[in-house]
Amino acid sequence: MPAASIRLDKLFNRNENAVIIAADHGMFDGPIPGMVDIRQTLGRIHPGVDAVLVSPGTLKRCPDAFGFKGAPMPVVRVNWCTVYCFHWKYSRAVTVPSCSVREAVSLGAEIVLVSLTLKTGDEAVDAGNVEAFARQTEEAHQLGVPVIGEYFPTHSDSLTPDEMLEQVTAGSRILAELGADLIKTFYTQNFNRVTAGCPVPILGLGAEKKPTQVEALGLARDEIKAGARGVVFGRNAIQVENPGAFQAALCEVVKRGVPPEEAAKKHGLKG
Repeated sequence: MPAASIRLDKLFNRNENAVIIAADHGMFDGPIPGMVDIRQTLGRIHPGVDAVLVSPGTLKRCPDAFGFKGAPMPVVRVNWCTVYCFHWKYSRAVTVPSCSVREAVSLGAEIVLVSLTLKTGDEAVDAGNVEAFARQTEEAHQLGVPVIGEYFPTHSDSLTPDEMLEQVTAGSRILAELGADLIKTFYTQNFNRVTAGCPVPILGLGAEKKPTQVEALGLARDEIKAGARGVVFGRNAIQVENPGAFQAALCEVVKRGVPPEEAAKKHGLKG
């Protein structure tokens, strides 16, 4: 798939680790701090960032955020899952398409993200989720578009560290076996087991907002040291006083191995 290879090479520019900023939270949470005005949020993305994860509607309404030389690559989430609706107390993780891959590509998507949740406690839901993932992944590959497979466990906030490691390790490998080109998932204890057991690149997510920006940069450092090929940060990279400064520091930590404290000081981060 030459087209997919070109897009992946753009993401991992000259074999660098990748930094993706997640700005798709409105699909599940509605407007949240830092992402109330999504156009403003996208306007604050640092030029060193490789890609931004958005919803189909955001890309449709804000194409100017991606329509210039050196702009970040638009990554579009193309399915919708109840597992993300914590505020509604949903937990069955029923997954449906939110748009076709063809529609996402027509809007300008260069990569698509397709999520998968397994071990829901309902075999029919698990099987349906796999079917939905496989269908959209096949469509993407027919169009020459790389797929980020996102493994997101049910009850992620209540799993023990051992349970989280088991689910993320198995789920990441399952996604790769189903055709994902790279994986976005949680950082766990012994994360090197996750990266070693998966034949495609792993991107570590930022998850909940860290108490300080240095701690968030430390998470990114730990993910890369454990074998991740990049990060996908949302709240930690957007819900801060100066998103551009934090994202610049994040790029230095992820791409060049700069220590978190040094990167934070260089870019004037507080805390």
